[in-house]
Amino acid sequence: MTEPVISLRGVHAELGSRPVLRGIDLTVHRGEVVALLGANGSGKSTAVRSVIGQVPVAAGEIELFGTARARFRNWARVGYVPQRTTAAGGVPATITEVVSSGRLSRTRFGLLRKADHAAVRRALELVGMADRAKDSVNALSGGQHQRVLIARALASEPELLIMDEPMAGVDLASQEVLARTLREQVAAGTTVLLVLHELGPLEPLIDRAVVLRDGCVLHDGPPPKAVGQHALPGHDHVHPHAAHDAEPIRTGLLS
Repeated sequence: MTEPVISLRGVHAELGSRPVLRGIDLTVHRGEVVALLGANGSGKSTAVRSVIGQVPVAAGEIELFGTARARFRNWARVGYVPQRTTAAGGVPATITEVVSSGRLSRTRFGLLRKADHAAVRRALELVGMADRAKDSVNALSGGQHQRVLIARALASEPELLIMDEPMAGVDLASQEVLARTLREQVAAGTTVLLVLHELGPLEPLIDRAVVLRDGCVLHDGPPPKAVGQHALPGHDHVHPHAAHDAEPIRTGLLS
C-alpha cells in the first residue's frame, strides 16, 4: 500500500452545537480515488471541509501528506472544488481571471509568470473552456460554472484533488467533460477524494466507497458494480442542495 495522502483518526466535528462527525477514521492513499457517500446530513461535506481546515475539529487527528493539518502549509499540493454555486460569487471577472486565482498558491507576490499562464491555459483546455477564456463568468450556465471551478482547482497542478458534489446540477454534456477530465487526472497519478450523491459516470474510476451515516463510517470497501449505488447501506438518492451538513461556501477569486 502506498503512503497515506489523507489520514483522519477519531475525528469529531460540530456545526454550531450539533455533532456531525462522530469519531470517523478515513485513510486515502496516494493514487486512490475514494468516494464519500451517504444520506442527507451524514457528514460527507463536513468531512472534506474538515480536511481542508474550513471546519474545526473538536477531537481526533487529521494529516495531509504525513503532516498534521495544523502544520500543513503547502496548499499548492491540494486542489479543492466546493459544492457548486457561482464561479466568482457575483464578482465581475473573466473565466481566465477566476481560473488564474487557483494558481496564486504557486506564485511569488501574486505575480503570474509564463509557466503560470501556461498552467491556466492547460486547465481551461482540460475542461473544454479554452474558447470562452475571455468571457465573463456571469454569462455561464451552471455546468460551465462547475467546469470553471474545476479548472481553478487544476491550475495549481495539485497532487490531491478534493471535490464536493462535482456532478450536482450539471447538464449531461458537462458531466461527460468532467468525467473525462477526472479520468485524465487519475491517469496522471492524482489522488482524488469525492463527495457524491450518486456514482453516475464516475463509477468506473472509483477504487473505494466510504459510506457515512450519522457522522460514522458505515462501510469502507469496493464500490458497487452492476447493482448500483443503492446497494450500499445507509445511502439514498438526495438532492445535494438539501444536504444538512453543507454550509454556504464562498468561492470568490481568493477563496
